[in-house]
Amino acid sequence: MQSLFVSAALLGSPGLLLSSNVLAAETAASNVFSQQEIEQLVAPIALYPDALLAQVLMASTYPLEVVQAARWRKANSSLKDKALEDALLKQPWDASVKSLAAFPDVLAMLNDKIDWTQKLGDAFLAQQKDVMDATQRLRAKAKAEGNLKDSKEQKVIVESTPTTVIRIEPQTEVVYVPVYNPTVVYGPWPYPSYVPYYWYPPSYAYAASAFSFTVGVMVGAALWGDCDWHHGHVNINVNHYNSFNRTTINNTNWTHNVDHRRGVEYRDKTTREQYRPQTNHREQSREAFRGKADQTRADLGTIDRADMQGQLKDLDRAELSQQLQNKAAAKPEHRDNQSNGSAKSGKKAKPVANPIAPSATHRDSAFSQPDHSQLARSARDRGASSQRSVSRPVRVSGHGK
Repeated sequence: MQSLFVSAALLGSPGLLLSSNVLAAETAASNVFSQQEIEQLVAPIALYPDALLAQVLMASTYPLEVVQAARWRKANSSLKDKALEDALLKQPWDASVKSLAAFPDVLAMLNDKIDWTQKLGDAFLAQQKDVMDATQRLRAKAKAEGNLKDSKEQKVIVESTPTTVIRIEPQTEVVYVPVYNPTVVYGPWPYPSYVPYYWYPPSYAYAASAFSFTVGVMVGAALWGDCDWHHGHVNINVNHYNSFNRTTINNTNWTHNVDHRRGVEYRDKTTREQYRPQTNHREQSREAFRGKADQTRADLGTIDRADMQGQLKDLDRAELSQQLQNKAAAKPEHRDNQSNGSAKSGKKAKPVANPIAPSATHRDSAFSQPDHSQLARSARDRGASSQRSVSRPVRVSGHGK
């Protein structure tokens, strides 16, 4: 792909305008796996029995769970048959990952080459039909080389209608996993820049032949996957699946479960949008919220602080003045009667509660405290003067002292 860093001089030259649509198309094309890359990825497993191949492809889309399962299987290597199935039921992994615990060598391979496993899963999610077609091309090459044929371990079935496909099935309920060198079994490898890796179990003794098998494994219902070669996808044998996982499903179509991805990033935008649309919605909501918050902060920045303080002072003065007027109008007679009664009895009048004290619910402002205290002192002075004038004896002219 041509470099996207184009000089300003070139962009300004006539006839060299680079369309944004072209740039987007080139970027999208760079995220597509080429035929060479896909054949490199599937070469180590293309000759697996169909059911096992399908489950490896499914499990490769959950690389983190593959690592967890491989470690768990190594720590529980003595478990087998029903004891293994019972223990797997307690694990939180996807069913495809659990099923590979019956094939510890395969699980170990996926774990040892986890970078390859993740790329295989990415290719399978994004280009499932291309992966299936590449597998058939490689099987045809291995058959042409005489390295893929019937044996006591497997059956090789060629179907020619509607298109030619090669199926591989175990001969019995005992499953043998093939071990082979991908650069040999398919003939001379045609892509020197995309050479597949060759993995074999540590306990495996290298044989002179290009194609051999590991020790057979009695797996029972652990093999529940299948390949629909004519439509280019994988599906599920629900009877085996339900038996192994002790559940009841009736959908034969396999669907990637994003929850078992465990946060591992998807390779390209298209796959991310397909399997994590809710993430995109959350991101859009966050961006919208940030925009509103930024606007609110900008609006607050335009408010004149001095003007705001002045408005608060005026508001507090108005509230206090209104409270004084209301209280003074509500109890004039009561105050006079109280004062006269005190004068007649000769007792000193008790001070009247301060009528201008702010109510408990009044919210004082830090800007208006000096005004409150000034008004309060004036009101107290007037109240005291009134009380003294009422309490003083009245002199009557013409009488003695």
